[in-house]
Amino acid sequence: MNRRNFLAASALAVGAAVPAARAQPAASVSNKAPTPVTGRLKHSVCRWCFSGMPLEELCGHAKDLGIASVELLGENEWSVPAAFGLTCAVANGPTTIARGFNRTEHHDAFVQESERLLPLIKAANIPNMIVFSGNRAGLDDATGLKNSASGLKRITALAESLGVTIVMELLNSKIDHGDYMCDRTPWGVNLVNEVASPRFKLLYDIYHMQIMEGDVIRTITDHSAAIAHYHTAGVPGRREIDDSQELYYPAICRAIADTGFTGYLAQEFIPSKDAVTSLRRAIEICTV
Repeated sequence: MNRRNFLAASALAVGAAVPAARAQPAASVSNKAPTPVTGRLKHSVCRWCFSGMPLEELCGHAKDLGIASVELLGENEWSVPAAFGLTCAVANGPTTIARGFNRTEHHDAFVQESERLLPLIKAANIPNMIVFSGNRAGLDDATGLKNSASGLKRITALAESLGVTIVMELLNSKIDHGDYMCDRTPWGVNLVNEVASPRFKLLYDIYHMQIMEGDVIRTITDHSAAIAHYHTAGVPGRREIDDSQELYYPAICRAIADTGFTGYLAQEFIPSKDAVTSLRRAIEICTV
């Protein structure tokens, strides 16, 4: 299952996932925080690419591995990682990958839903809410940026008052998300500057930006102030971040840490081998 399809289906899966977590014997779930991984970065894992296991099982493995967060969850799922002493570093927001802030006709609905979600996200102690630009569908990038900024400015004051950061993800439009508008770092950085709020930043996906533009370490170093969250995956294929792919994650993670980054770095690869073994190895690689 790819990410777009998983996000569309996740609302249907919530009803099964949450009762399963609540049904466990009290002794099997502890809200004691996991022993953090030693290093300069905080670790998270994206739920959708480990969709072969129930959410509560993934949370249990994350806790055992010292991962602090399981992310990209809907509101009915937030209580599951909390039961394991984990957080959800990024909550799902009001947009979809294809239908986002770059079109003004969607703004009223997105603003209304954001005004409902943001206080709930704050109450759940979740630091970030994800949003998307949407697809171009014939819209030029300059107009899309102007439209996105005008819509986002309608919700950043509330985000600022609550201390929740809105993050827009950079995705590749070459392979995975054809026609997606926020597909290059300069466009995203220009949007951050236009919105001009400390509570609107980018989610820099290393996999996607390697495909679109490369030069990952220089980009991270030059634009660290505009980035609030990171995702990983191997290139090509979105598989394990081991020596079978072209990115060297130890150096990338050192560069992220050297910027003074205090947010989360989340694993978003789709395992081709044993999922828990691959996740454990990814955390070892990214611990700097």
